[in-house]
Amino acid sequence: MDLQEYVDQFDLMTCILSVEKKPDGSYGKICIEAGNKAYLATFEKSYDSPINLNNDKAFVPGKEYTEYIPKDLNFEHFIVSSAVHKKPMHAYILPDRFNVWFNIFSQPLSIDDPNKCYCTYTQEISTETNIDQLTNHSAQTTSEVLKTCIKLRSTKNFLKTMDEVIADIRSICESSYCCILLTDFHERTCSLLSESIKPNSGQYSLKNYLNDSFIDYAKSWLETIAGSNCLIIENKHDMDEVKRRNPNWHRSLQSAGVKSLVLFPLQHNNETIGFIWATNFDTKNTEYIKETLELTTLFIASEIANYQSLQRLEMLSTTDLLTWVLNRNAMNNKVLRLVTGRERAPEKLGIVFADLNGLKTINDSDGHNAGDCLLKEAAFILKSVFEGCEIYRAGGDEFVVVATNKPKEELEKSVEKLRKDSADPENVSFALGFYFSENGGDIRMAMHEADSRMYEDKKRFYDRYPPMRRR
Repeated sequence: MDLQEYVDQFDLMTCILSVEKKPDGSYGKICIEAGNKAYLATFEKSYDSPINLNNDKAFVPGKEYTEYIPKDLNFEHFIVSSAVHKKPMHAYILPDRFNVWFNIFSQPLSIDDPNKCYCTYTQEISTETNIDQLTNHSAQTTSEVLKTCIKLRSTKNFLKTMDEVIADIRSICESSYCCILLTDFHERTCSLLSESIKPNSGQYSLKNYLNDSFIDYAKSWLETIAGSNCLIIENKHDMDEVKRRNPNWHRSLQSAGVKSLVLFPLQHNNETIGFIWATNFDTKNTEYIKETLELTTLFIASEIANYQSLQRLEMLSTTDLLTWVLNRNAMNNKVLRLVTGRERAPEKLGIVFADLNGLKTINDSDGHNAGDCLLKEAAFILKSVFEGCEIYRAGGDEFVVVATNKPKEELEKSVEKLRKDSADPENVSFALGFYFSENGGDIRMAMHEADSRMYEDKKRFYDRYPPMRRR
């Protein structure tokens, strides 16, 4: 077959790709064997297109595709599925490195060559989203994704429903593990939104690995994806490429026993707000799993962004403007979220009631400006002593500290330090009440107990020191 003559029959941008066959059944180089006029125009300096491949290199038939675009495991999976496994392929994607929509098709070619397999590769590009193409998936995929949309749209408990959705996705993919990680690269934070682990799979929770530096780890995934819309690992070839690009991540995948993976960034308004991935599945179903996650991420990212927007609006209305700690409204909302299940109950819960001693004396003797300064100083001390905890000004001179999943010994040490400092009349002084529950428990009961203990401490303080002027 004359490849150039064949590809010239196509009007759309089309090339013919070859995949090198190796004796062990794996594949080697993927090369561009021929391209029609529309496709080859993408290599020309004068071609006005957002997908100009490489202005420095003229097209040479038979060269490896990485001569013109960065190595892309997602692209390789697409081509190998068509050329080697003889599957007609279609995808509608938005690669990050081009920021335009690609409508791509590939058809296997039957060419008698003992060393290579062949396929066509045709692409249309657009700066606007084509909804028809976006929803052009199998009936099975569309049905499953529709169920996800309905669940998320109708829920009154976002976190619980997201757990159900992730469990559903893991089951659909028949994978060992599925997860959504939220990221904020501006604030350098990340958090686990939801995960589902197959029973007896030996997989560990992501909670075991999250720490303050994990955001750098997550950022490295974008560099590994290298401008594609996702990352697919389904064989040793793919894993070796990840090892080359990101050795630290490769070691982590190996230690976690990950053999296969499909990972998508969650994008909203051109920003990455998180990642969703599934691991250890039957690689015969890779294309279906990719298709399912690809379509699902569009809806999940939108719902997460809406949820986060509501959370931010709530935050703006829940700050005490004098001390810049959370206000009583925020505390009431926290309690309500935990009681109703809108927020997951912590495994460990510590409550500290801290009532500022001597505020009335300062207000009466030095005025309310001096009292406000004392409140600001008190809030600063609490934030310093109980770093990483939620600090609320419950009203007047009363503060509440809510510590979730903090060790009891750490909190006891902080409380005793504050109690010791408060014994000095020259220091800012607090009456303190502390309650801790190893299994989370009812936050309302915990607050009641801490409040009662605080009043006992306050009585002891005024028994020891009569009302007096304080800083």
